Amino acid sequence: MKELLDDVDRWRAKGVRVAVARVVDIEGSGPREPGAAMAVSAEGEVVGSVSGGCVEGAVVSEALRLLGGERSPGVVSFGYSDDEAFAVGLTCGGTIRLFLEELDW
Repeated sequence: MKELLDDVDRWRAKGVRVAVARVVDIEGSGPREPGAAMAVSAEGEVVGSVSGGCVEGAVVSEALRLLGGERSPGVVSFGYSDDEAFAVGLTCGGTIRLFLEELDW
């Protein structure tokens, strides 16, 4: 989370809304450990990583949906057995669960 702070502070100073996704659970093998985080600004800027690149695009989409009011905060899962997860590139053989929320300034 510390590597996100400079960018998040910059976005906050500009009054830009920000969503944060954090790895909260892994079943089987996973690309990043719990605690790994990624922030997405409402302008589409991204900092951090929750999967080493394999599902970041899908996480950005979910974050922008959250900031756009199309989904609620909560847990988002990507797993090897899910066709959607395989389609976005999670081929590590496990399931990752992320908690996605908007930062409250």
